[in-house]
Amino acid sequence: MCRWLAYSGEALKPAVLILDAQHSLVAQSLNSPLGAETVNGDGFGFGWYPEGSTKGSTPALFHSIEPAWHDENLRELTNSVASPLFFGHVRAAGGPPIQQTNCHPFRHENWMFMHNGFLDGFTAMKRDLVFAIDESLFPLIHGTTDSEVFFYLALSLGLQDDPIAAMSAAVRRVEEVGQAKGIRFPMQGTLALSDGETLWAFRYSTAHRSRSLYHSVAIPELREMYPDAARLDVFGDKAKVVVSEPLNDLPGAFVEVEESTVAILNDDGYHHEAFLASDD
Repeated sequence: MCRWLAYSGEALKPAVLILDAQHSLVAQSLNSPLGAETVNGDGFGFGWYPEGSTKGSTPALFHSIEPAWHDENLRELTNSVASPLFFGHVRAAGGPPIQQTNCHPFRHENWMFMHNGFLDGFTAMKRDLVFAIDESLFPLIHGTTDSEVFFYLALSLGLQDDPIAAMSAAVRRVEEVGQAKGIRFPMQGTLALSDGETLWAFRYSTAHRSRSLYHSVAIPELREMYPDAARLDVFGDKAKVVVSEPLNDLPGAFVEVEESTVAILNDDGYHHEAFLASDD
C-alpha cells in the first residue's frame, strides 16, 4: 500500500534518509521491491519534531499530493531543517481519494502516527468504528482514510496514557467489528507512533502476514562491521531508523521486525515486545 520510515537519534537533516540513501524513501516511491505496489506516487507526507524542541512539543507537518520524486519543496525542506525524530511516508492510494488530508503522518497534539496497510472492509466497518471515537476527538478527523480513523480510535482508547495497550485495544475493536460483519482478516499493517521522545513501530495483521518492516542495527555496531564506510559518519551513536524496507545493501545493517511485534526505540536503544501474538 505505502512505504514509510521513522528516524530517532541525534538531530539529522531528513534528506539523508528521505532523499540521499541508496534506497531512500523517494527511491522506494518509484521502485519498491518489497512493497505490495511497486510505485507509491499518490502523495507523501513528512513530519518532524524541530531540533531543540521540548517534551510535549507539537510536531510540524508537510503534506503534498505530488509524487515525492517530483516535489522540489520536499528537497528544499528536508535539506534545510534538522530533527532528532521525524517520519516520512509515500502513499499508494487504495481507495480513499488523493488529497492532502489523506496523506500521512497524522498528528494530535504531540503525537504522530502513520500506517502502511489497510482495514479490510472499511466501508462496512466505518460507521461502528467512527461511533467508537470519543466525541471530543471526532471534529479533528479531516480526511477519509481508514488509517486516520484508526489513529483516533486508539486515542479514544487511551493512547496518550498507554500507547501499546491502546493500540492493542484498537486492533481488537477493528477485529471484533470486522468479524461481526463477516470480514475474515480486518487488520493489516505496519504502524509508527511517537510522542516526540519514544518511537513505537508495530507489525501486525489478523492473518499474521503483515507488510515488511525493518530497523537498523546500532551505529556503533555498524561502525565495527564497516570501519571504512564513510556514509556512516553523518550519524551519531544514538541514530536509529525503522523502515518498510532496508535503505541500503550493507549485509547485516538492518534486521527484520518479526510478525506480531512492537519495536520500541528510545535513547536507551531498541527492544521488542510481542504484540497480539496468535496465542494471546
